[in-house]
Amino acid sequence: MLEKENKALIVASAETFTVRGLAMKLQSIGVFSAYAPPKMNDISAKCEDCDLIILYTDDAVIESTAVLVFLKDYCAENNKRIAIVGSAEEHEVVMKSLKDGNVFKFFERPLNMEQFLSETDRFFSEASQQAMRKSILIVDDDVTYMTMIMDWLKDAYRVSVANSGMQAITWLANNHPDLILLDYEMPVTTGPQVLEMIKSDSNTASIPVIFLTGKGDKESIMKVLALKPAGYLLKAIDRNGLRENIASFFAKQNS
Repeated sequence: MLEKENKALIVASAETFTVRGLAMKLQSIGVFSAYAPPKMNDISAKCEDCDLIILYTDDAVIESTAVLVFLKDYCAENNKRIAIVGSAEEHEVVMKSLKDGNVFKFFERPLNMEQFLSETDRFFSEASQQAMRKSILIVDDDVTYMTMIMDWLKDAYRVSVANSGMQAITWLANNHPDLILLDYEMPVTTGPQVLEMIKSDSNTASIPVIFLTGKGDKESIMKVLALKPAGYLLKAIDRNGLRENIASFFAKQNS
């Protein structure tokens, strides 16, 4: 198997001499980078195969609140991380839009290049180990609950999230997780409808789906059992119970 290339995306208001120099330094440790301005279309077009986004802040970047919110959601949905390079004041402003869980590291300017390269190298070493883990997509319109489940699982699995059925279907067009944890009751597109769509598409039909839901009545359970999910768990389950069930599922798959 060919080793995956280490790739980063540098987001800055302009591709300055400093930004190009940063790209050259990254290449010296085996990290290949692309540049994108702080625009949503440019970032999404260039970020798909990059594990790390390097956000080089200045006034133009920190004023792009919509872009920062986009980065927060994009990283949460696609399991990406952000390194911020900027002043302490810029970092404080940026973090009002980003989430701590999205941010890998803050590097204050003037940049300590040795530290930056060492930490970035460590990030990609850990990302390589992470890539060997099983991947799980959590689909739930309750963002608070979904975040809690992600926190329960992220140390053992690669976890992505979708807060609606259609967002999950869109995500699955470009991704193939090892397991989907699916809520039952969601607005617009319900869990059973999402499972039907997954089963009807040859590209996703083989992905196992376990319902993780508060619906424990017999009628609801019988309705989805006909769709042959890989399991049906109630949201009353605790952290250890969920982890044990998932570990047991993967162990049976490998046996």
